[in-house]
Amino acid sequence: MTTPALPYSPGLEGVVAGETKICTVEHGLSYRGYTVDDLADHCSFDEVAYLLLHGELPNARELQAFIARVAAVRQLPPVLPDLFAGLPKGVAPLDALRTAVSVLGHFDPDAADNSHDANLRKAERLVAQIPVAIATQHRIAKGLKPVAARPDLGQAANFLYVLRGSESSPEEVKALDVSLILYAEHEFNASTFAARVIVSSLSDIHSGVTGAIGALKGPLHGGANEKVMDILIAAGGPENAEAWVRAALARKERIMGFGHRVYKAGDVRAGILRKYARAAAEAAGATTWEDTADIIERVMVAEKGMYPNLDWPAGRLYHAMKLEIPLYTPIFAMSRITGWAAHVIEQLDNNRLIRPRALYKGPVPRSVTPISGRG
Repeated sequence: MTTPALPYSPGLEGVVAGETKICTVEHGLSYRGYTVDDLADHCSFDEVAYLLLHGELPNARELQAFIARVAAVRQLPPVLPDLFAGLPKGVAPLDALRTAVSVLGHFDPDAADNSHDANLRKAERLVAQIPVAIATQHRIAKGLKPVAARPDLGQAANFLYVLRGSESSPEEVKALDVSLILYAEHEFNASTFAARVIVSSLSDIHSGVTGAIGALKGPLHGGANEKVMDILIAAGGPENAEAWVRAALARKERIMGFGHRVYKAGDVRAGILRKYARAAAEAAGATTWEDTADIIERVMVAEKGMYPNLDWPAGRLYHAMKLEIPLYTPIFAMSRITGWAAHVIEQLDNNRLIRPRALYKGPVPRSVTPISGRG
């Protein structure tokens, strides 16, 4: 007896695993028909969040109502700050966020309702709560008091406010806002697909997002932006960068921030964010790492035909903004919650259990030998 031959693609590369109206990576990246460069040029992250969750860009009235709804639920249940305070020292912020999302599910008034409208309400609450959870856990871990959210600020400005306790410059807010737009959605990536698999069993949005955060943790997905500064620091500066990267390539080391499963000729998002990373470095009066990155980028393209992905400029931008490295992937999550939630809602609106087959490579059929006869 043999298993019938089935098509097999390691890592599901190139496999079409479902249909979506949310996003496509064909011919660049677009959300619901709008290219990301168009969205980054003309929209705020708040508008893009509305687009992903509700299907269309909002008009002024719809945007104002959306921002008001999100602002109204920017608070955490009291148990969460207490939980953060009780976590072991050194817990990774993304791990704390994973736990926080699971806890938030216990307090959501729509937790047991999987209808479309209830899932939208839960999604908007998560959009509001996740940035506050990240900032609150960070401040508590630093021995600082949490800062209450501001209802008059958009997502990017409010996050920086509750993280720092003071307002940030318009340039920093804009740069973070653009990065959130670019990280918001990316079709059937590992974390999004994990969320869809989870809710396809008719589980709930908080379970799906908790699983998505677990998938995001890995350095081959969301954790890559945290490795960017490690690479640049290891390179030592622009005077050593070319020799360092050539030696690393000779040792067959993986250079995080380069290459992409889908984009073979470059990630459009990296090109968009690159100018913001450079501008932030110039504003901080420290362009060493930008100059180092340019050299590494040139060598990687020339020697390996590998282009930067979004993580490459994002890690540098956040560093120039003086954001601590362990916050980089949680910031990714605070953006991608919009895409995750949109996919969870889409999956549950027209659900079919995701249950693929496996290509069996184990022993041929055999009989059990009684324990007394097993040598």
